[in-house]
Amino acid sequence: MKKPLSITILCCMAITLLVSESFAEPVRTWKIGHVRPTGSVIDRDVGTFAKNVTADTGGSVRFEIFSGNKLGDYSIVQERVSFGEVEMFVGPFGTAADRRLALAFTPFLVTTWEQARRLYSPSSPLLEHMGKFLESQNIKILGGWPVYFGGIALTEKPRNPDDPDVSKKMIIRVPPIRSFELTAKQLGYTPYPITWMYAKSGLRTGMVGGLIGGGAEGYKGLANLVRYYLPVKDHFEYWFIYINLELWNSLSQKEQQSIKQAAENMEMQRYRHAEDDERASIAELRKRGVEVLEMNEATINRMREKVKRNIWPILREDIGPAFDEVVNFVEKG
Repeated sequence: MKKPLSITILCCMAITLLVSESFAEPVRTWKIGHVRPTGSVIDRDVGTFAKNVTADTGGSVRFEIFSGNKLGDYSIVQERVSFGEVEMFVGPFGTAADRRLALAFTPFLVTTWEQARRLYSPSSPLLEHMGKFLESQNIKILGGWPVYFGGIALTEKPRNPDDPDVSKKMIIRVPPIRSFELTAKQLGYTPYPITWMYAKSGLRTGMVGGLIGGGAEGYKGLANLVRYYLPVKDHFEYWFIYINLELWNSLSQKEQQSIKQAAENMEMQRYRHAEDDERASIAELRKRGVEVLEMNEATINRMREKVKRNIWPILREDIGPAFDEVVNFVEKG
């Protein structure tokens, strides 16, 4: 009699296991990428984000991290996330599909970290409008990773670097985004639009004599090619943490909460260190032989006023009412 009883117990246990497994969250491995090398600050932060999500979801969501543009340039990955080929990414947005996305890096919109923290926060109109713009691309913004204020890296010392009205007679790389091209012109440079992936070869071949669209942190790897750095604060670099919208909508409420919380923690932690990291990156440029041509507040304001006068009206036409709402938010602050 004992043997049939044992078989019955084993069968019950097997059925219970099968039933519990059928109600468990499926295990998925997602691709998440970013633009910096393995071991960089963003790479470590993405690794922490991934571990936190995996732990909090009980292992139902796992990640394979692709560093250093291994998934493609950020504008390409944006499209891949839109199609669902890549699940998540941390980086900037391109404007090829929607010019309104230039709102995120409006030139000289903010010039202090205090302003940046207020504007690039989940409750700001900038994040609200960016989220709406990206819905049509099947993308959901979860938060962001503040990076630095932008500057100009050059192979030669420019003529009157602090005077935007003087032609520098230099061709510099700009991202293939209209606001950067217009800004370079207003500051006295001739813009040459190429992606970051080809910027280094452009410097090596002499195709360009410098770059705009990055900051000290990004230019450190080019210190053997550039000799001067101008911290003009032409834009604030903020990398968005985003996910395929259809995928997001398919998740359970618990999974959504786990991912959202991990993204918020990542952003909050980054803000604690970003300003110090920026100073450290500028110091590192000096150590590597790059001369930093300091810009005082009056000089930056002069550049800002020229750009505001000549470029902001163009962006207002491209972006629409959201532009004025964001500008008013900044100015009221």
